Amino acid sequence: MTIGMLLEERKLPPLLPVNHAEGMSPARRQEIIELLSREEYGFLPDPPAEIRTELLHAEPCDFAGKACHTRVRLGFDTPGGPFSFPVDFVVPYSDEKPPLIIYISFTPYDNGRYKPVEEIIDSGFAFATFCYEDITADSADGFSSGLAALYPRRVGKTDWGKISMWAWAASRALDYALTISEIDPDRIFCAGHSRLGKTALWCAGTDTRFAGAYANNSGCSGAALSRGKTGEKIENITRVFPFWFCERYADYAGREEEAAFDQHFLLALLAPRLLYVASAAGDAWADPASEFLCCAAASPAWGQYGMDGLVCGPSLPETGAFFPQGRIGYHLRSGTHYHSRYDWNRFMEFAKMHG
Repeated sequence: MTIGMLLEERKLPPLLPVNHAEGMSPARRQEIIELLSREEYGFLPDPPAEIRTELLHAEPCDFAGKACHTRVRLGFDTPGGPFSFPVDFVVPYSDEKPPLIIYISFTPYDNGRYKPVEEIIDSGFAFATFCYEDITADSADGFSSGLAALYPRRVGKTDWGKISMWAWAASRALDYALTISEIDPDRIFCAGHSRLGKTALWCAGTDTRFAGAYANNSGCSGAALSRGKTGEKIENITRVFPFWFCERYADYAGREEEAAFDQHFLLALLAPRLLYVASAAGDAWADPASEFLCCAAASPAWGQYGMDGLVCGPSLPETGAFFPQGRIGYHLRSGTHYHSRYDWNRFMEFAKMHG
């Protein structure tokens, strides 16, 4: 079956209503943010008025003298008092200002899992990272840890979940990154794997200062369509991880077709910026076919700007496929749920291809 036929079977809500004269206009974009905030991720608070910084570590000759590594503590005031968290920045020495990847990580900087830092800087990118649990615990703790404890929970079911909290923190890392003169401010990307790939999409989708987003194996409630999805579904994710989302999202468990949105709405928030989605053929829980079809369904948002979204063949991709030509890049590698060097290298190839 062709991609078009497969999408028709999913019976998706229209991304760009026929009677919407301007297509993916700023007004439509704001409608989508409001919708996803209310029904899925919860509403983000306003950014803090000021970011305070404290230098924790400096290594000006890291990686055999190729880069400068600093660790800073970013602090700011919240309704419940001050909050701070550490972020590592590795900036390669270069004649030109490098692009930066802000990576929302499962682990602190010193643990290299999923983070091939030297390969990233050798490819011409600066790299920043923070551990998501330095923001708030990834557990059902009643929103009592870290940042979560400092914002009052409002009446209703639309308060921010922890994906929104981690995303909001990545925007605070961006606040600081924009003050680093050695980095290209127009080429800063947000990236993450699995649940943090979902987070990267929501972060860059709502914060247009990012040049784009890179989501690796983000699956359910990330880059995969919910309607017709196999593997993990809304019922599974909201039962096990209800605290990732606002409370209203659980209302769609087993009722995906009743939602006025699907995940192509999330991807479309990146238009006309860059978006990269990576899938793994053995990651059945994420459902690579639904990730790929979500990219195809979001592509008309780029078309409204006269740009190509996903550029691919007429059918679902074979393992090993790599589609970097459009503003939506995609690859399907062999293997299982993991953030590999292969994934990083394909994303960086895509980002450099598009300037």
